[in-house]
Amino acid sequence: MRGYPLLAGVAAAVSAFALGASLVWPVLAEDVPGSAAPASQWANPDLTPAQEPSDTAPAAPDATGQDQGQAAQAPEETAPPPEATPVVASIRTKIAAQRKASSSDDLVALEAFYNTRGDALWMTDMGFSGRGLAAIDEVLRADDWGLSRAAFELPPAGDLPKSPDDAAASEIKLDLAILKYARYARGGRTEPAKLNKLFGVSPTLRDPKTVLAEIAEAEAPDAYLRSLHPKHEQFQRLHQALLKARAEREAGANAPNTQKIVVNMERWRWMPEDLGSLYLWLNVPEFNVYVFKDGKQIYTDKIVVGELKYATPMFSADLKSVVFNPEWTVPPTIVRENLLPNLRGGGSWFGSNTRVLDQHELKVKYNGRFVDPGSINWNTVNMGAISFVQAPGPNNVLGKVKFVYPNPYSVYMHDTIKVGLFDTDMRAEGHNCPRVYKPGKIAAVVLAADQNMPQAQVDKLLSDGYNSAVNIQHHLPVHTTYFTARVDDEGKVTTYPDIYKLDGVVAAAIGGRASPDAVADNVPQVKTKPQTQGGDIADSVR
Repeated sequence: MRGYPLLAGVAAAVSAFALGASLVWPVLAEDVPGSAAPASQWANPDLTPAQEPSDTAPAAPDATGQDQGQAAQAPEETAPPPEATPVVASIRTKIAAQRKASSSDDLVALEAFYNTRGDALWMTDMGFSGRGLAAIDEVLRADDWGLSRAAFELPPAGDLPKSPDDAAASEIKLDLAILKYARYARGGRTEPAKLNKLFGVSPTLRDPKTVLAEIAEAEAPDAYLRSLHPKHEQFQRLHQALLKARAEREAGANAPNTQKIVVNMERWRWMPEDLGSLYLWLNVPEFNVYVFKDGKQIYTDKIVVGELKYATPMFSADLKSVVFNPEWTVPPTIVRENLLPNLRGGGSWFGSNTRVLDQHELKVKYNGRFVDPGSINWNTVNMGAISFVQAPGPNNVLGKVKFVYPNPYSVYMHDTIKVGLFDTDMRAEGHNCPRVYKPGKIAAVVLAADQNMPQAQVDKLLSDGYNSAVNIQHHLPVHTTYFTARVDDEGKVTTYPDIYKLDGVVAAAIGGRASPDAVADNVPQVKTKPQTQGGDIADSVR
């Protein structure tokens, strides 16, 4: 019977008073600063709260005001946990028991949270508070945000707990669901780098202790949970597109690919929360680069990305400099796959096998000093000491400009002397560095926005032929991404080919399996070319 706990509590109190027992009265809401919880019907003088470790308070200065760094330190005293209602006492006991089996960050955060709190956060004598019900309802709407409602174990919202232990169990279950929701909203469903080596990104997760502190203070817990999702305009547009597409499907109409939308929403969760006031955005499947300033797109251009074998990775890094008339240092992959087979051909020490270097105007450095390539035994030399360099000029494979943003992949955007690559819609060819159609123009846009450099100065740097670098003065991130769906200003969803076959990988990771919809956009077969002949070296870069 639902009223039983209250009647039993009254009866016990009357009996104890009649026997002259000394009672400890239950803690009332007004006795706890900042508490909005009513007095608990389960207040029980015989229930001793679990004594858990708590934070320590620093010792006070001595009466003389002497610097305690020079005086003897007074022993620190451990502050006891605040007096707990029966529900919180049970919560502390239950969490302590769970902590013996698990040291998860969520349980650690919950233990610390309730050791400094005397009243329940979500439960009242009559079940969940309005705030608790609002939090439950928001988690139940997880599917609307591209998450899965089934991933969250929630307590029954309408049941009246029969005991403090039942109430404690419900509160803990809701707490854990909230912490999981907060983690998933920020991209914590997966570890991108473990899905594929091309994902050089790491989601920014909220500390569980921060989440508990913030939602406890939030006026509307449901609004707080919604605020954890990315604020990026494209994420919000994809969210609206998802709701619309599902409604259209329920109505029997043709609708955009919902799983593709969800996959791309997940990728936005992996992005930095702050993209930067000025930034470059390269979207690989779209074969485009954009310049954004103060949230507005100020320039766009076509790019060529790496073919499937030499795929362009996804990461964010800061632009450090724009180099005009760059020198090209041959990357290790091309050295290994293109140069060495020619240099070591036939096993001879000297002679014609070095013609590949002349063909591509490459000079050899040994420990940083130029040497005669014919003097090197290419079969035994320490290749770690060798570098191959191409001087600036009309045949330099980097063209007239390169954009330097240091990263673990040694990838950077640059010009190309093979301009025919931009004549097709499908622009995945060669190695992984993105190549840009109008590098001088994008350099001018970036440098004007960064440091008010006039176009005439950029033109002079381009035309004089000297290798020179202009350092970037402000924080200017370069975001290389893999979004196969975007939403325009009118809400129309545009999809792009999944050239590296990554949509299904993400769909399977976040949904348990990939439906055919995730990869249904006629993925092109990107053909790779053998790279064993010296004449293909420049093509592999360009």
